[in-house]
Amino acid sequence: MVFKRVILAIALVLALAPAAIADTYRIVGFGDSLMAGYQLSPGESFPEKLEAALKAKGHDVVIANAGVSGDTSSGGLARLDWSVPDDTDLVILELGANDMLRGISPEITARNLEEMVARLKERGIDILLAGMVAAPNLGAAYGDAFNGIYKRLAEEHGLQLYPFFLDGVAAQAGLLLADGMHPNAQGVDRMVEGVLPMVEGKLAAPDGRS
Repeated sequence: MVFKRVILAIALVLALAPAAIADTYRIVGFGDSLMAGYQLSPGESFPEKLEAALKAKGHDVVIANAGVSGDTSSGGLARLDWSVPDDTDLVILELGANDMLRGISPEITARNLEEMVARLKERGIDILLAGMVAAPNLGAAYGDAFNGIYKRLAEEHGLQLYPFFLDGVAAQAGLLLADGMHPNAQGVDRMVEGVLPMVEGKLAAPDGRS
C-alpha cells in the first residue's frame, strides 16, 4: 500500500513538472560585450543582475546570456537562430555599438537589425529593443543616420524601445571600467534599474507579452 502511494506521488510530481516549467518566463539577452558582461565577475552581467532583480520581486523568470563581446549586427544575425531557443518568450535585443565604433554604414546595421526583428516575430518571440547612441566624433551625418535606426524600427514593428542601453552610465567614470566604455558592476545595476520596469510590464501583460 505504501509502495502504491509513493508511485502515485512520483506520478503526480512528474505530471505537474512540465506545467511548472512552462510557466517560467524565458528571456534571452542577445547582444555584444555590454550584454555579455565584459571583464565582470560571475553574477555581475546584465542578464544575471536583471534575473536576480526580477526574482527578488517574485517573478518566475530565467534569463540566458547570449551576449558575445565584439559582436556586430552582422555577427548577431548569423547566430540568431541557434542562439535563441524556440521556447523563448522575450529577447532583449542589444546590438549596434560595435558597428558604430567600426564606422559601419548605418544602412547595414539597420538592415541586419530589421532582419533579426522579422525572424523573431515570425517565431512568435516578443522583443525589447535596446538602443545605442553614436559617438560624437563620428560626425553629425553619421550620428543622425545611426541614432535614428532604433526609433524607426520600434515604430515600424510595434516594439518597445529602451532608447539608450547605457543611459545614466555613459560618461560616468564611477560606473565604468577603466576603458571608459564598458559598465562596471555598479553601472550594470544602473542599467538594470532603467530596464526593469519595461520587463516587468511585459510580465504583467495578460499573456506574458505586450
